Amino acid sequence: MDGTATIRFGTDGWRAIMCDTFTFSNVRLVCQAIAEHLKQAGIDKQGVVVAHDARFMAERFAREAAAVMTANGIHVWLPEEDVPTPVAAHAVLQLNAAGAIMFTASHNPPEYNGVKFIPAYAGPASPEITSDIERHLSRVMSGEVAVPQTASAEELDVESWDPSLDYVASLRRLVNLEAIAESGLKIGYDAMHGSGRHYVGDILRQAGMEVVSLRTERDPLFGGVTPEPQERYLSELVELTKTGRIDLGLATDGDADRFGIIDSDGTYLSPNEVIALLIPYLVERRGFKGSVVRTLATTHLIDRLADHFGLTLRETPVGFKHVCEWMRKEAVIIGGEESGGLSILGHIPEKDGVLATLLLAEVRAVTGIPLRQYLKRWADQVGPCVSKRIDLRYPEEKKAVLLAHLREKPPENVGKRRLADVVTIDGAKYIFTDGSWMLVRASGTEPLLRIYLEAPDREALAALETDVRQLVMDAV
Repeated sequence: MDGTATIRFGTDGWRAIMCDTFTFSNVRLVCQAIAEHLKQAGIDKQGVVVAHDARFMAERFAREAAAVMTANGIHVWLPEEDVPTPVAAHAVLQLNAAGAIMFTASHNPPEYNGVKFIPAYAGPASPEITSDIERHLSRVMSGEVAVPQTASAEELDVESWDPSLDYVASLRRLVNLEAIAESGLKIGYDAMHGSGRHYVGDILRQAGMEVVSLRTERDPLFGGVTPEPQERYLSELVELTKTGRIDLGLATDGDADRFGIIDSDGTYLSPNEVIALLIPYLVERRGFKGSVVRTLATTHLIDRLADHFGLTLRETPVGFKHVCEWMRKEAVIIGGEESGGLSILGHIPEKDGVLATLLLAEVRAVTGIPLRQYLKRWADQVGPCVSKRIDLRYPEEKKAVLLAHLREKPPENVGKRRLADVVTIDGAKYIFTDGSWMLVRASGTEPLLRIYLEAPDREALAALETDVRQLVMDAV
């Protein structure tokens, strides 16, 4: 029993536990649905990139996908080894391919694998594209459309090539590697056993840097931890900075689309802080012009900085696919989300942890001061704020009722804060007259509420958390 009824293909594709639902037979079904999408769109003759990260059996799954594509008459480019997701996305543009089939479960635990489709524009698949793939998947799963007999390994129409050359060349145009090298910074990089291991450290070394490398061996079990670059998983990098062995710690997740940053004092910089500090740097030091895009769960410090520089601010629902839409429409200086994804003007409209880590090294090198100190200079000018996310266990059957109540019957006050605005494009977001805000969203996969909070200081944040927890308890 492969559990085909449980296959759901969204923006991040389909993720499942290996040997449970994520099986070769189910991968064939999903890949056939992608092939049907390409053929119906009339772009199948452009060929596809099939790539994979460093997870267990990833190469085998990628070869299976290549076999399905070849059986459908679709040419395949297959990288010589595992690659980060942003490298696969960049390769789509490089080759003018119809898209990429990327095998990754990103920062999920080791027992998971996944497959996602990256369209020709090299960003997250739009809802229209994923809906079309799901429609074809239903037809394939029902037997209406058959998976053709696949060829033997020798007969596959597969072209092996190295996508890193063009990708790294593009990063050299986007990042001032010379400034990093000349700074004499001591940099540490934690690959978390993921696919960034041949990129971040190697790029810095090729520029003339000495890099302290951690977890750069391929390990499909990721050392027994989730390959997510959050503070609790980066203890060795934190220790290296605290003891002065390095000036800056960089990390990427399993497929290197997300990043983690440890400042010179051993403190973790949240993605909110990283995205915010890049705005003045890109505007003042780089002369970038355009808009700034953030998801509605991301810090409003970005709004204040955008206003300071006279930039247009775009707010989107949660998910980088919405950031991508703006990056495809107009010049976007930086687009980012609080979960650890960003991209900048001149790059692919896909989150890229390799780019992010190198950019932060550049900021540290060029400014000559710790990143938090640089951020504080700007936050003091426009007004500081402190953010927090809470995952609150909540009965599955009550989530929809609660969110409807919060959207349709907002209170005039939450605690002593007066409500100024309500945003309902994704969950329920309350913005208060003192500049603080709260957002409540439902997890799509677990009986959880995602609660995002922001206030001017830690004392105000603690008070806001108390009041919001009470609001949620009293709402239904």
